[in-house]
Amino acid sequence: MKKKILCIFLIPGIPTLDFAQEKKSLAITGYAELYYQYASNNPKNNSRPAFIYSHNRNNEVNLNLGFIKANYENEKFRTTLALATGTYMNANYAAESGVLKNIYEANVGIKISKSKNLWIDAGVMPSHIGFESAVSKDCFTLTRSLMAENSPYFETGAKISYTTDNGKWLMSALILNGWQRIQRVEGNSTVAFGHQLTYKPNEKITLNSSSFIGNDKPDDMKQMRYFHNLHGIFQLNKKLALITGFDIGAEQKAKGSNQYNLWYSSALIAKYSPTEKLNFAARGEYYSDEKGVIIATGTENGFKTFGYSLNADYWILPNLVLRTELKNLNSKDEIFLNRGNVLKKNTLTAVTSLAVSF
Repeated sequence: MKKKILCIFLIPGIPTLDFAQEKKSLAITGYAELYYQYASNNPKNNSRPAFIYSHNRNNEVNLNLGFIKANYENEKFRTTLALATGTYMNANYAAESGVLKNIYEANVGIKISKSKNLWIDAGVMPSHIGFESAVSKDCFTLTRSLMAENSPYFETGAKISYTTDNGKWLMSALILNGWQRIQRVEGNSTVAFGHQLTYKPNEKITLNSSSFIGNDKPDDMKQMRYFHNLHGIFQLNKKLALITGFDIGAEQKAKGSNQYNLWYSSALIAKYSPTEKLNFAARGEYYSDEKGVIIATGTENGFKTFGYSLNADYWILPNLVLRTELKNLNSKDEIFLNRGNVLKKNTLTAVTSLAVSF
């Protein structure tokens, strides 16, 4: 009787099954986005205003975000580690120390149910809030909206999440170190909480509700913050897509106070794709933070700014995209500093970027 010999051929990039038929996948990916931006006010320090974290350098060629990511996943376990650099990292991770400034993602997840898609994940993770990420190529517009720039891009903590068998519902509950923190604020002993509820009735509609509850100050200055994001993503037809979002937040005026300072923001973005390689997008947005909870201006009316932008993208290759954007921000007060150290009410920017992924 002849012995049977089992031969397994490994093809790079194609995951294999082990003898127990357990799915395994190790992926190494990367991303880099170079950009040049010029603002009409052209400030002396070549920086965009402090409330801009992505694409925040002016009149120079620079790297917005570059990272290398390793991701491993099987049916019961998943983990991700991504190290990054760029002007986005310099601005958004300024509060972190040492090598923590370069951790884009570092998390581990364990499936805790044999029959259901129920997971616990912990570590540094992408934010559960909002419809935009720091990866420009994945967003409708080249630059981020004001509501995305001034809510968490990332978070550190633990979450339990459940996705229904039909994939229509995602439910998550989170315990966090704070409002976009890796390390908790010194002197802070309180944890923060969050939730996410996503409903996808079909492939064309995504509805999302996310929240944050916590204190992001030392205990002796404790001011509870309550924040909610609501957004919808709609694929109206093969060529036209729409995103609409609304944020609202409230924070105690002082420790133990029954009064709160409010802020809110909204955005509407439409994307038109006449061909597979060409996209156009238009955005309108408004952000109001009269008391300076998130964006402090020290002016009479606080931060009350309307913005609009026009965007054109050309996909040179499936993993290489050239993007251009014109954006205008107009404030109720004079908050934009020009090269002559004079404050103006508006700023017009032109940005172009080249992003590659692998």
